[in-house]
Amino acid sequence: MRGASFFFESRPQSRIREAGFTLAEAIVVIVITGILAGIVAVFIRSPVQGFFDTTRRAALADAADTALRRLGRDLRQALPNSVRLSGSTALEFLHVRSAGRYCEHGPCNPLDFTTADTSLGVLGPGVAVLSGDSVVVYNLGIQGADAYEGTGTSRRVAAAPFGPALTTVTITSGVQFPFSSPARRFQIVDTPVSYICSGSELRRYWGYPIVAIQSVPPAGGTNALIADKVVPGGCNFGYQAGASQRNALVSLRLALTDGGEIVNLLHQVHVNNAP
Repeated sequence: MRGASFFFESRPQSRIREAGFTLAEAIVVIVITGILAGIVAVFIRSPVQGFFDTTRRAALADAADTALRRLGRDLRQALPNSVRLSGSTALEFLHVRSAGRYCEHGPCNPLDFTTADTSLGVLGPGVAVLSGDSVVVYNLGIQGADAYEGTGTSRRVAAAPFGPALTTVTITSGVQFPFSSPARRFQIVDTPVSYICSGSELRRYWGYPIVAIQSVPPAGGTNALIADKVVPGGCNFGYQAGASQRNALVSLRLALTDGGEIVNLLHQVHVNNAP
């Protein structure tokens, strides 16, 4: 067997180049990335800012609208001829819990206006009367027939028994009602209510005693924040009696601000002053 010969050719190995970035390349990438980010920021800044501005305006408009609607709902339950103002930043009225028509003739316990009667019969559904309530008949808002003046004019204090659906209302004795109502209406008043703007807040006050002279803020009772962020001078109330004195118009203006945004709303409420 012949021997085999093997020949090996030695070739030089190619050098392996190491991969990576140099410091100069990294700096260039950072600079280019910063330029691109700045360009993108310029284009998206306005839409993002507009979104936040719109959100703030919507929140302010909702807060102002809610406050004014709450006030308007209360005013629709005001005792006729009881709305009064102190300047243009404090509004007060007597809140009606319940109302009905009293019996004038017949065997239904009629209300006697010639003496200090102690009860009245209710025509139709019963009325709600609670401790501390007052009975008002034909409130005109004038001297001698003003529910704010005291219990000797158009207002008398309700007496026990109390309940949610009374067909006979018991009242304290001592003085008689000065005038009968042409429509035989009466109202059950529970508490005065005030809305007062002070500083950057609009607050609601209730549960305090009825007094002849409007007090700002009222003494006693409870209060709650209705709206904050009120613009200085941006909360005003107005009251305009109608030509027939049976209807009046209450104007309510409220301006709120936040983050440079200002929302100004005007709300008007018709008040029925027919006693």
